[in-house]
Amino acid sequence: MSRVCFVSQVRSDRLAEYRERHAAVWPDMLEALRDAGWSDYHLFLSPTGLLVGFVETDDYEGVQAAMALTEVNARWQTEMGEFFVADDVRPDEGMVALDEVFHLEGQLAAAGLATERP
Repeated sequence: MSRVCFVSQVRSDRLAEYRERHAAVWPDMLEALRDAGWSDYHLFLSPTGLLVGFVETDDYEGVQAAMALTEVNARWQTEMGEFFVADDVRPDEGMVALDEVFHLEGQLAAAGLATERP
């Protein structure tokens, strides 16, 4: 399982509505994400509109491709597109993946140290 973190930028004048939309994501969208292989998926939104996402998956490109084939994702991306600064691409295509530079549990294990607190 790999961890993927990505960023995007939500329009500052649409933050409240963006938060509202994500408080109750459509059930068929939730099921599509789960069925495509998205796991432990989180979105974090800063007061400036910086959106940071995190997901665990076996194949990030594969889960993105699986979602791109679903009708519900097409509808969701169309509705969410108006919230993002980069409006020339769909939100799911405008996410910028970040390189992981530190993982505590990974380094503890590599050093032969317990990953659980004593």
